[in-house]
Amino acid sequence: MKWPASLRARLGLSVGLVLTVLWLLAATGTALIVRGEMDEVFDSALRETAERILPLAVTDIVGREDPVGTQRLASIRDIDEFFTYVVRDAEGRILLQSHGALPEDFPAYDGPGFAQTETHRLYSDAAVQGTIRITVAEPLAHRAAVAREIRMGLGLPLLVLLPVALVAITLAVRFSLGPLNRFRRHLETRGARDLSQVPADDLPAELAPLAGTLNGLLAGLRDAFEAERSFAANAAHELRTPLAGAIAQAQRLSRESHDPAAVQRAQDIEQTLKRLTRRTERLMQLARAEGRRLRSDDAHDARTALRIVVEDMQRSPAAPALVLDLPKDPVPTTLDADALGIVCRNLVDNALRHGDQYEAVGVTLTAGGDLVVSNAGPVVDPDRLAQLTERFQRAAPAAQGSGLGLYIVACIAVRSGHSLSLASPRPGAADGFEVRFRLADPEDGEQKEVGSVTVAG
Repeated sequence: MKWPASLRARLGLSVGLVLTVLWLLAATGTALIVRGEMDEVFDSALRETAERILPLAVTDIVGREDPVGTQRLASIRDIDEFFTYVVRDAEGRILLQSHGALPEDFPAYDGPGFAQTETHRLYSDAAVQGTIRITVAEPLAHRAAVAREIRMGLGLPLLVLLPVALVAITLAVRFSLGPLNRFRRHLETRGARDLSQVPADDLPAELAPLAGTLNGLLAGLRDAFEAERSFAANAAHELRTPLAGAIAQAQRLSRESHDPAAVQRAQDIEQTLKRLTRRTERLMQLARAEGRRLRSDDAHDARTALRIVVEDMQRSPAAPALVLDLPKDPVPTTLDADALGIVCRNLVDNALRHGDQYEAVGVTLTAGGDLVVSNAGPVVDPDRLAQLTERFQRAAPAAQGSGLGLYIVACIAVRSGHSLSLASPRPGAADGFEVRFRLADPEDGEQKEVGSVTVAG
């Protein structure tokens, strides 16, 4: 027999089986005890019957004219006669017998006391110096029938009480496991990055240490991840000033040097330092996406953050071609404004870096709350498209960039409960790349990791 996987089913089944076995053992023990008491009662009845009938039989036989003739007592009414008897003389001749007595059921007299044949339980006694003897018989089938009725009386309630008991056990187990089920639901609704303490105040004493151990493990993991994120953020922050100084020195060296080779080397150093600066910015954004709260308590207009980010990027020396399309009415969202800025900046930077440099990048915010960033360019292979939201993945192996932009955006989408979808080619076009970030808040409004990332080739 294979035990079910459910703890509730195991408890219900085991308690039900134990209850059934105990009931059967108790019923069997009770039946045996009652059978012993019943035998004593029937034996006493046999003896009392013989002791009461024998004096009457002696009086009747002594007063007869023919004391050796057999006399059968007539039945007053048709009834089941469980006790039958015969009265015999010293030679074994039957002098008196009950209505239902059969001579073959009575063996030869063997002294007073109890005896038993294959079919009857007997009791014998004698009077008048042993010349008048009585034997009372009871069919063993009568006793067996009474014992069977007792067993049925003890066993039949089990057929009714056992289902009721199983239902009661199931309800009791379900009620008792209620705190464990609530604890399990708390765990199920959590995302991979939600390492906060799980409420376990109402857990039974046997399971409370398990919950305490789990919460301790979560606290340790949370501290370790927080230390890792803090290190990355702090390291990136501390590198910004030295990198800016090194870039300034490289630019100065490039302007002051008259050696073309030295100028080229200084420019190469400047470009390397700028890439390193962008990498540190990405590390800071990644720490922000993975470590801090991404949704605010109050909704704000998404148009404001998007306008600031796009206008700031348009003022850069490269003057990228950006087309911003915002709706007339406010678009409320609870996604943190800084997080929204990180999303927009990474999506636009990704489109500018990998798209067609002769085509403008479109940044559109729909009235329904969708941020859509699209660009022209070659179509991304579907297999490659599905990997772009992973760490250090680029549209092409030789493409520039850190490979963290879309990963950061996907991380924010998942942790904030929003959705991100990638499509290549762009819907309605033969080429290009489109990213759609849904800013509309989840229906439950809770800080849960319910976001999703989808791709469409």
